[in-house]
Amino acid sequence: MSERAEGAAASGATMRVYHLIRPGELRLETAEVPVPADGEVLARVAVALTCGTDLKTLERGHARLKVPGRFGHEWAGRVEAVGAGVLSFQAGDRIVATPTAPCGDCAYCLRGAENLCLHLFEHMALGAYGEYILVPRHIVNRNAFRIPDDVPDVRAAFLEPLACVVHGADLVRLAGDRTVVFVGDGPVALMFVQVARLRGADRVGVVGRHAQRLEVARDLGADLVIDGRENDVREAVAALTDGLGADTVVECVGRSEVWEQAVALARRGGEVLFFGGCETGSAVRLDTDRVHYDELTLRGGFHYTPDSVRRAWELICSGALKLEPLVSDRVRLDELPGAFERMRRLEALKVAIVP
Repeated sequence: MSERAEGAAASGATMRVYHLIRPGELRLETAEVPVPADGEVLARVAVALTCGTDLKTLERGHARLKVPGRFGHEWAGRVEAVGAGVLSFQAGDRIVATPTAPCGDCAYCLRGAENLCLHLFEHMALGAYGEYILVPRHIVNRNAFRIPDDVPDVRAAFLEPLACVVHGADLVRLAGDRTVVFVGDGPVALMFVQVARLRGADRVGVVGRHAQRLEVARDLGADLVIDGRENDVREAVAALTDGLGADTVVECVGRSEVWEQAVALARRGGEVLFFGGCETGSAVRLDTDRVHYDELTLRGGFHYTPDSVRRAWELICSGALKLEPLVSDRVRLDELPGAFERMRRLEALKVAIVP
């Protein structure tokens, strides 16, 4: 344990951090500042970002997250203290990390499917909606990075969601003479648009229901934006593709009816990626004739691997993506409930929480 960590423990320092008590109940509580054990890093949070997953978790819970528990997982900050054996960071370094990392030893990790690690959610780094966050050893070793001086904290804090997008983009074909349609106009879809462009997609479309967000999508590289409130989405996609349908459709909403809509937008021989997570217990109806006779490829996409985290971090550091425009508000820590209410009313994309 470092001297600084021992000092924090001896002083009995406290911090504020949000706990999700149960779906619908978020509480700002006082807790002791954690002391990093061997291999761990304690960071002071500089900025945390809200996300759609946190909003869904607040509203209905989450199959993979413990409730009650600390809340928030997208953040960037500065190292406050390090545990014994930590060589890659020291106090004062700017740092960003994902909330999970694979164990490296289970059956799925050994098969190269590290995003499906059996132990992925056992020891997470949660509590980004707070003043300090403790980063466990396995995350420090695999999914934590020192932030360069020229990378703002807000941009660095996109590491986790962008890593998910990079992994999702690996699961489908984007490059070449292809039409790719993203269903959804939230931050994930807007990151997907940019990654698809970087990977060489010829035509990119976005389906949404919010005019302002669709304009952002156009600014970020979408060729076609379709307002689902005012247009027959299937006809609009057909018009873009000479009546065939999209080569690749990526669902970025996480509702069963939108999963079904995504399948309807794909051409014969096309592929659909179900990227948005639906409520536990949800089900979808599929036209078996379409899936069988049109030879559709349907697949899920979940989480990230250390490799996709690394490549996401390279994109962030290179400045190749426009991420700051996806942050529509900045508020204090005690204003977090209001930030989620603005997201619920679709008045904000992502909100930066500054403790």
